[in-house]
Amino acid sequence: MDLDLAQVRAFVLAAQELHFGRAAEELAISQQALSKRVARLESGLGTELFRRGGHGVRLTEAGRRFLEPARQALAAADRAVAAVVEEHRPLRVDVWGHLYAPMRTLAQVAARTGSPPLELGHGRDLPSVAAALAHGDIDAAFGRVHPPLPAGLTHRLVRLEPVDAVLGAHHPLAAEPALRPRQLRDSVLWTPGALGRLDFLRRFAERFGIRDHAEGANLGLDHFLAGLDADPRRFALLPADVPLPEGLGVRSVPLVDPTPLYAWSLLWCGGGHPWLRGLVRALAAEAGRCRWLEYDPARDWLPEPVPPALADRHDG
Repeated sequence: MDLDLAQVRAFVLAAQELHFGRAAEELAISQQALSKRVARLESGLGTELFRRGGHGVRLTEAGRRFLEPARQALAAADRAVAAVVEEHRPLRVDVWGHLYAPMRTLAQVAARTGSPPLELGHGRDLPSVAAALAHGDIDAAFGRVHPPLPAGLTHRLVRLEPVDAVLGAHHPLAAEPALRPRQLRDSVLWTPGALGRLDFLRRFAERFGIRDHAEGANLGLDHFLAGLDADPRRFALLPADVPLPEGLGVRSVPLVDPTPLYAWSLLWCGGGHPWLRGLVRALAAEAGRCRWLEYDPARDWLPEPVPPALADRHDG
């Protein structure tokens, strides 16, 4: 049989929501119209996809088997349409994180290669960005990917960025030319939000025995770093190339033995926008030119499992 994509889309949304009313609202049609589409699909397939009852709907075994191929069929159809009608639309790239804004990396690539028109967005965290990708609200996202990675998404590591400790002028270690992470055990990690929601900072504290931390609001870099003055033992972690605001009396001290690395990835779902592949190639070329993916396990620390390509590169 030839699948009717409107019927398939109605089924997929109903399967995701397990509620015909909410699925109908998302499609901007009546619940009766959605029910008819699903019923016609079931009739064409010759089997029930849902069990209807007083407590809502649930997928049958046939419905569970049909769901993932149905999603793939819709994604392929959306890509086919995008290849024709979206050629001139800006590439929608989300950048998320707290203070580790990845625009520096994108700006460097754009300056060298001349990137396609970009429309930037700002998600809250990895789950919200993954949902936006799955729904087609954005084309790609740029940030730190950590397990578990949501199903259906692809990512490519593009940069490993060294992280420095930022100290106030009155911190006991402020005059040191470099620091080992464990020298900060008696200091207070200053974070732009709840530590439990900031995976990289949480893992750093656990790995290097940082027992004390204090939380502030993410109201921009100047405001965040000004909070270091509240306690001379406070320190923050920032990528080494972040320019520090003048007049705050803070300094960036390199971390060594090991050097923490913040891993930037580009994340996308399916084939995506026709310009997406070009952005991936441009990021890969800049990573090779600037040695963004250098990693030595004897020198560096990553909180996530080491990608095989990096391990192979070191062994070779």
